[in-house]
Amino acid sequence: MDERSTVNRTDDAWRRSYWAWEVLFAVACVATALLVLFDDPAPAAKAVADGAIAAMALGYLVTGRHIVQGEDNGTARVLASTALLLLTATAIFAATTASFVLFFTAPLLFMLLELRPAVVATTLLILCEPASAVLAGGWDSPNLVILLPMTAILLVFSVLAGKFTSDVLRESSERARLIRELEESQAEVERLSHEAGTAAERERLAREIHDTLAQGFTSIVALTQAIESELDTDPAAVRKHLALAGATARENLAEARTMVAALTPSELATGSLPDAVRRQVNRLAEETGIAVECEVDSVLPPLRTATEVVLLRAAQEALANVRKHARASRVHVRLSAVDGTVRLRVDDDGCGFSSQAPTSGFGLRGMRSRAETVGGRLTVRAGESGGTGLELEVPA
Repeated sequence: MDERSTVNRTDDAWRRSYWAWEVLFAVACVATALLVLFDDPAPAAKAVADGAIAAMALGYLVTGRHIVQGEDNGTARVLASTALLLLTATAIFAATTASFVLFFTAPLLFMLLELRPAVVATTLLILCEPASAVLAGGWDSPNLVILLPMTAILLVFSVLAGKFTSDVLRESSERARLIRELEESQAEVERLSHEAGTAAERERLAREIHDTLAQGFTSIVALTQAIESELDTDPAAVRKHLALAGATARENLAEARTMVAALTPSELATGSLPDAVRRQVNRLAEETGIAVECEVDSVLPPLRTATEVVLLRAAQEALANVRKHARASRVHVRLSAVDGTVRLRVDDDGCGFSSQAPTSGFGLRGMRSRAETVGGRLTVRAGESGGTGLELEVPA
């Protein structure tokens, strides 16, 4: 939800309750005009007072209500407050009875101005009432006996009521600001969560493609090259390699369909984790002729599907690295249960690698990332005299 919608909602709530203030304004305006009309002052004074009241009512209907509801800037508020002060003072000095307009002009001033300017302006208007009585009847006017204590009461009441009104408006504005900031923060969190989810899904798909389709295609390319070199000399080997290429292509197709359907790997969907690892080992031996030994404990603890996927993909990646880089003659694969964990070890007697050398591939980085998602740990050992050992431990 954006800032505009929050402001609109706040404005709607303000407008829904604004009718009560406008009822008070209308009643006070009409009642004061009638009191002035039936009072004793001269007709000219009545006309001036009622004219000022009518001008205030008209000005409020035309522009004042829009300014009060926050649709205009600070300059408009100052101009409206100045006009209200002048018209109120005119009405009160023309007829003291017009002082009842303070019932709506004082609240209006607190709506238009900040607290301190509103207190000063309201005080000046309240003092206009005894000043008007003095101008009309002098200091001996009997009305002063009533007006002076009433003026003091009005001053205290106006200041307290105005402060209360200003505090409520300020708290409402602060609450609206906090709600807006909260909604903006929520929107930012949602955006970042979406981006993080998108990045995680992109990385997951990259790992899946690298560990399945890319390796399968690599095997097919290698088998095709072998077929080309054997085509005229060894028909039996050609048929064997064609069969392997066809099987690899079918497995790749199954993996692609599984990936699209977001299911478990096809090897695990049709058998157990030990069976899937043995198939990977047998395929490496058939394709490369490397002597591969596979040991699997007779009993493994039950694992979550996600953990089995991590172990299977690590085995695939390790054997793929042996095929592509190791130039090994022997490989040993062991899948075992050790102290509440399941451990996969892949060792070869190949050329090894430098652990300090930068790598641009996705394999080891993808394996480590996969291991971390299930709370596992990957260790790769590069021997000084050759050979590589990979060990992955995941919690059972």
